[in-house]
Amino acid sequence: MLLSCTSFLSRLPLSVLYWFADYLIYPVMYHLMRYRRKLVAKNLRNSFPDKSEAERKTIEKAFYHQFCSTIVETIYGYRCSKEQMKQHVTFKNMDEVNRLVHEKGGCIFMLAHMGNWEWLAEVQQSLDEGITEVNVYRQLKSPKMDALMLAIRAQREGVCVEKRRILREMVRFRAEQKKVTIGLICDQKPRPEVTRTWVEFLHQDTGFLDGGEVLGTKFGYPVFYAYVRRLKRGCYEAELQLLTADPKSCAEGEITKAYAQALERNILEQPELWLWTHNRWKWKRES
Repeated sequence: MLLSCTSFLSRLPLSVLYWFADYLIYPVMYHLMRYRRKLVAKNLRNSFPDKSEAERKTIEKAFYHQFCSTIVETIYGYRCSKEQMKQHVTFKNMDEVNRLVHEKGGCIFMLAHMGNWEWLAEVQQSLDEGITEVNVYRQLKSPKMDALMLAIRAQREGVCVEKRRILREMVRFRAEQKKVTIGLICDQKPRPEVTRTWVEFLHQDTGFLDGGEVLGTKFGYPVFYAYVRRLKRGCYEAELQLLTADPKSCAEGEITKAYAQALERNILEQPELWLWTHNRWKWKRES
């Protein structure tokens, strides 16, 4: 049912889907359901203590509009052609990415919930022939939603790998001498008992996942951060910023901290693009 509905809606023009986002989804989510509004307000208050209440409220409403846009954009992407997607997502610094992949055999993209993160899989079109984009995902609790998201992601050229299998798959890729880029979202909250890297992030002591650092170090793959900007509604630019070309020479936690700093700069530039509905600071550092 969900897939059939998504398939039907994806045939509509993006302008029509934006109408649904603005005049149906946003009012229901923001005003009627008040979806996680207390959490979002709290996150913004703690992250921007120097801003006024009015300024934070402006960011809050802009975020919910962006969130609703991301929902319909993801639906639209189900049937969007390669040529159409090129009009919506562009990538910068791909010459350096391709060069390092050919030189090192692969690279790591440390991503975040910025803008339309689902559309970042379009990087495959900017990679040289023979390079495969591997997108790491976390299985959703709802089987129906998980199946729907996999069906949507399957429309893109990249390969989806569940996070529990990624290490095994990377070993296989290397054995088969495949050149790959590994894209994984690294801004979710890790449980405190497994958190090794804590950073002062948006005025708060914050634990970060270090999977990108661990994989980059283990395989010697250069690590990039995808710095996302929204140029206008429905059009994004992702600049692949090199965090390190030699992860094995970095101290423990250094790459993850560099990622956190890049993400913070990204958020400060366009705060409405980040996913503020995450209960990001649920857990604190253990004494």
